[in-house]
Amino acid sequence: MPDASAQYIAAEASARKEIDEQLSACGWVVQNIEALNLTAGPGVAVREFHLEEGHGRADYLLYVGGEAVGAIEAKPTGTTLTGVEFQTQKYLTGLPDALPAPIRPLPFGYESTGVETRFTNQLDPEPTSRRLFTFHRPETLAAWVHDHELDPEAPSIRTKLAAMPPLGPAGLWPAQEEAINNLEESFRHNRPRALIQMATGSGKTFTAANIAYRLVKYAGAKRILFLVDRANLGRQTKKEFDQFSTPDDGRKFSELYNVQHLQSQSVDPVAKVVISTIVFSLLSRRAKPPSSSPVGESRDHTPRRAATNRRVGGVGSRTRPTG
Repeated sequence: MPDASAQYIAAEASARKEIDEQLSACGWVVQNIEALNLTAGPGVAVREFHLEEGHGRADYLLYVGGEAVGAIEAKPTGTTLTGVEFQTQKYLTGLPDALPAPIRPLPFGYESTGVETRFTNQLDPEPTSRRLFTFHRPETLAAWVHDHELDPEAPSIRTKLAAMPPLGPAGLWPAQEEAINNLEESFRHNRPRALIQMATGSGKTFTAANIAYRLVKYAGAKRILFLVDRANLGRQTKKEFDQFSTPDDGRKFSELYNVQHLQSQSVDPVAKVVISTIVFSLLSRRAKPPSSSPVGESRDHTPRRAATNRRVGGVGSRTRPTG
């Protein structure tokens, strides 16, 4: 019977195999340190990278554009990943001075079992670990590094969310003003999940249009997904965004930013707001289910799991979108 040490090593090897596959699917070139070639692709994940004395050996050191930007701590399935974040922190602070890095300490830390992955962005005002679908693509990390170079004081969306300008109440009903202010207060306290409940006829879409405008203009949101449960509501929402006059500029929202009513698998890369009813079909690459079958169920009503589209680069956690 194998001892506990051998079982642990086998479990970690299994986790690393899955991590290798996920990294490759997300656009990373995975290499052993002996075969290091930082020009092999836009992102290179180097296994077993020795750091400065006292900082150990990173399971994976992440390079983007030939510069180190982050690290991954690999653990066997079942490990409580929030309990090993300190190990990732050692990697992020242990890069030898002679090696190139755009930001020190390194900003992007991951812990993963291959089944579960958590991520912390050290550029956030209060860095907090969150669960992801999978790893970010190299291009995503490169864009975040670029954002830091452009504005070191507000390098991430969470930093910008904490510094939103005061809301001008002109044109808003009191309930709408209260809803927006409370939502932004939640963002300022690093609580990204929020629920707004408003009665029928109280202007929910108008409120959402105001929120979307502020998130895009002041927080630098790349894209906002607006979900509706019926196609006719999607058309109504698109019309309302097209007619929405921005409060400080006066021009229509759609004159400033692209709004897409998603009716296929093709997302407009420059759309700031995407209105959709078919997210499950889009993620699973399946046809839209018939109206008699609820989305997310097969014809025999057994739950189905949507396949992860890793081309989006791990845009969020398993339960919410991320910026």
